[in-house]
Amino acid sequence: MIAYLKGKLVHKDPTFVIVDIHGIGYQVKISLTTYSKIKDEEHIMLLTFLHIKEDAHTLYGFHDENERKLFLLLIGISGVGPNTGLMILSSLNAGELENAILYEDHNTIQSVKGVGAKTAQRIVLELKDKIKKDHLLEPSQGSSGFLHTNNKIKEEALQALITLGFPKATAEKNIQTILKKMGDNITLEALIKASLKSS
Repeated sequence: MIAYLKGKLVHKDPTFVIVDIHGIGYQVKISLTTYSKIKDEEHIMLLTFLHIKEDAHTLYGFHDENERKLFLLLIGISGVGPNTGLMILSSLNAGELENAILYEDHNTIQSVKGVGAKTAQRIVLELKDKIKKDHLLEPSQGSSGFLHTNNKIKEEALQALITLGFPKATAEKNIQTILKKMGDNITLEALIKASLKSS
């Protein structure tokens, strides 16, 4: 089990990073929340989870222990795989997800792409007591990020949504809708988050 990675950040994308450790580049899938917290640090440390399947070994990375705990709780639920877990943590930060579970707010959980009513109910049912017991709750934090030029933002957001499984046409339509509503001074994280929820 790889518990964490500490090294030089050589590539950063809204859905994954590459961390160089003594000349070996580790590709690590991350949530949008982790992406916004990394900013442009040269050296980073990510807590990790290694998911092993017959055809792939995939590393998932998290900026803090709370997010990793939530991810592990989510993927312990029948019907929630690592990619869905990451999608949930990209759409909702840890505080928002914990609040939704504690207050049985199925609609918020269901607003995440790929999460249906039954899965949302299962998440609430199976995690409510665990979250209460662990006192995982921390204040919700708004995402912060650097402002990019509009085109660069659109391009990166589109790429991230396609990587997360959106058809290109749907992703483009979602991005345009959000930009019309929110204006050009939107951060990349905010644009992707809003696009995930508008599908």
